[in-house]
Amino acid sequence: MAVQRFDHVGVVVDDLDAATAFFLDLGLEREGGGPVEGAWADRIVDLDGVHADLVVVRTQDGHARLELTKFRTPTDDAGPERAPVNRLGFRHVAFEVDDLDAMVDHVRRRGLELVGEVVNYQDVYRLCYVRGPEGLIVELAEPVGPEPGS
Repeated sequence: MAVQRFDHVGVVVDDLDAATAFFLDLGLEREGGGPVEGAWADRIVDLDGVHADLVVVRTQDGHARLELTKFRTPTDDAGPERAPVNRLGFRHVAFEVDDLDAMVDHVRRRGLELVGEVVNYQDVYRLCYVRGPEGLIVELAEPVGPEPGS
């Protein structure tokens, strides 16, 4: 018994259209989606009266997917939190890009902000964090050299 492969990350959002547009604008592709409701949904997430909509987006190579979910009921009245990158729990998702400078220019033109700045990580990657809708953090990484140990 072992994990076979990475499948997806689930991201709960309030504005499904804005979150979907954000990831499509980064170059991901829409794979599918639709409504989620019924007894099976209530049981798997341990909530009553689940009515949700979801959109699945994937990287162009098809190896990574995000499941973006908007719960219509029950709702989360606390709202999104603009948590710092050191907050415990899942904090960001990372994507490899082929031209980091062009991508940074692109997201800045869209009015998005970098969390910090573009840095060179051990001459392996140039990378940065971008804050998207509802406080979501995305790492963009451009390979610039061989991976350590290769």
